[in-house]
Amino acid sequence: MKNIELRPVLIFLLLAFGLSWLIALPLWFGEELASPLMPVIAVAMMATPAIAALVVVFFVERPVSKARALGIVPLRPVGRLIKYLVLALIVPIALILIALPIGAAFGVYPADFVNFSAYRELLDSQLASVGVPVELPPMGVLVALQLVNVVIGAFINLIPALGEELGWRGWLLPKLMPLGAVPAIVASGVIWGLWHAPLVLLGYNYPTVPGWLGVLCMIAMCILIGAIFGWLRLRSRSVWPAALAHGAFNAAAGFSFIMSAAGSTIDTTQATILGWSGWIVPLVVVIVLVATGQFRFPPTKYAPPVAEQVVAAESPR
Repeated sequence: MKNIELRPVLIFLLLAFGLSWLIALPLWFGEELASPLMPVIAVAMMATPAIAALVVVFFVERPVSKARALGIVPLRPVGRLIKYLVLALIVPIALILIALPIGAAFGVYPADFVNFSAYRELLDSQLASVGVPVELPPMGVLVALQLVNVVIGAFINLIPALGEELGWRGWLLPKLMPLGAVPAIVASGVIWGLWHAPLVLLGYNYPTVPGWLGVLCMIAMCILIGAIFGWLRLRSRSVWPAALAHGAFNAAAGFSFIMSAAGSTIDTTQATILGWSGWIVPLVVVIVLVATGQFRFPPTKYAPPVAEQVVAAESPR
């Protein structure tokens, strides 16, 4: 195990956190999450890790291959990259969907997997507001179409998700890997979770609990989901699968509402991928990945930078 370079990491963190709080300030001094600026501010915040990483790479570290330092390249071998891009689409969506019946089994998620009554109630309300009578297709068909929309949404979300992933998994995670795979995954997850604090403290994602508890839950979720994004980054040697997985994760989040019962309240500290019942399967997946030595760069004929060679040699096998 080797020590990490603290100076670039600290500069990166100061920029990423400082910019995110600066961008979020209008919410704190205004209408909070009810502000019409909320969607714009949320997307703008997603760019702050990328900005921080770009500043560090171009003005602090100045490596020979800046694109490689950020994980933008290599894109070869193509077969490996495609494999992890496919996994990036499947795995996050699967984890979000699996979390719902597990939460229902524990009695913490108010599920309606037959009639999708909450979703139907929303559609009926929207149609009523238009004032035009429309015969809806069967709800099962509409839910299946949402799966198609999620795949499309994953690619639409790719660019804003890349704003985060260039920082968290593209640049930061490899920088922390000399600490060892598990410490690096935990540390990057804690950092990612804390970075959400400007919104979570206002009730984002966890509206039914105090802000401090929401931040703790966000940290736990980010450690587990960040580990899976990190696995995609390390095994593919590329930031693109992690960014696509992040986009798919955000696109699929709405399924927790679609499959819930009408009139119910979802406690996200307990249910969905945001709560403890949704962390069970990701935890098992991460334990398996650690036990099988998956958190290391795979061997390749395309010469990696020296830092990656050190990580590959020192990570658990």
